[in-house]
Amino acid sequence: MDTVKDAVNSLLGRKPTGLKIRYGVIAAGWISQSSFMPGVGQTSNSELTVLVSDDAEKREKLGKEYNLKSYSYNQFSQALAEGHCDAFYIATPNNQHRKFAVPALEQGYHVLLEKPMEVSIEDCEAILEAQKKSGAKLMIAYRLHHEPGTLDVIDRVRKGDFGDPRIFSSVFTQDLKPENHRAKQGFDVGPIPDMGTYPINAVRNIFGLEPTEVTAIGFKTPGREDLKMDHDTINVTLRFPGDRVAQFVVGYAAAGADCYKVVGSKGDITVNPAFMWGNGVKIAYETKINGKEDSKTFPETDHFGGETEYFSECILNNINPEADGDEGLNDVRVIVAIKESLDGNGKTVKIKSNERKKRPVLDQAKKLSLAKEPKIFIGRDSQKPSSS
Repeated sequence: MDTVKDAVNSLLGRKPTGLKIRYGVIAAGWISQSSFMPGVGQTSNSELTVLVSDDAEKREKLGKEYNLKSYSYNQFSQALAEGHCDAFYIATPNNQHRKFAVPALEQGYHVLLEKPMEVSIEDCEAILEAQKKSGAKLMIAYRLHHEPGTLDVIDRVRKGDFGDPRIFSSVFTQDLKPENHRAKQGFDVGPIPDMGTYPINAVRNIFGLEPTEVTAIGFKTPGREDLKMDHDTINVTLRFPGDRVAQFVVGYAAAGADCYKVVGSKGDITVNPAFMWGNGVKIAYETKINGKEDSKTFPETDHFGGETEYFSECILNNINPEADGDEGLNDVRVIVAIKESLDGNGKTVKIKSNERKKRPVLDQAKKLSLAKEPKIFIGRDSQKPSSS
């Protein structure tokens, strides 16, 4: 690469070479194959050009299917040097995010990073430091920040349709297959980082506040020794300013459930389904305000295409994304505090988070049609993680 151009890219973030942002995919597991890679094809401003995977079969077959330049994990520095993309989508296990995000950001590549941002505050701060030094864009992949139904809920609560929001309650569960990698690596890829991020992020943005303390209690389902973790089901209670309360249960050992409820001083709203995506999934809610009931269902959209289109717009127009690294760090602060509470047998743990000025707004909504899911998934850890 040209030395002057490389220096500029490392200081200001890479300048797009065309009208579309070229993406490299790091890790080609189920979420990449089923959703992100097809979703990019639904956008008007994004394309796939690079694949980084430790699976030779994926590199060969997905590389051919999508016409990608493929690299192994050990060749990542080569991928950075050769510059066949403008941005990376990182979907490795959570504890490997820093390993790829920091060198990419340091060399000016923009990064769309799957949630949670990392497994520790220190790792998140290292990613943020790399981003701030280079000026490249960093966005945490909160796809629901671009889903029309979710944004409508946030907006209605913010406008006061339900009065003063006081209570948030959620259940998010799945029946995890024991062969999935999430079943084998303990807390860091367990139900709190994997699923708890959704209710945590939802309530933070619905209340428009940061939690101040947390209490968590874990459970181990009898007969589920195949789930290699201390707790496969976890109940969490969060305290917010003004004595608002949020409670949620996440778990790997139950039938699929996917909902939350917000109760205010004038009424309530129940969202079901709330967090999932894909064929037939339409975010929907029921409301009751001063005794009057109503409901609304939103069309299915391509969540992954929507978040990618938004991030590409940010890169092309030099706009900082709403769901930036500080947003990701605040969720990880809560996750770390939950782990401390669990380790302390349910002790209450204080949370110190930075206040957020940026929150999701209606203008971020994307209504891209849903891509067709591939019929065949390639390589290990490429199958749907749950049976529900």
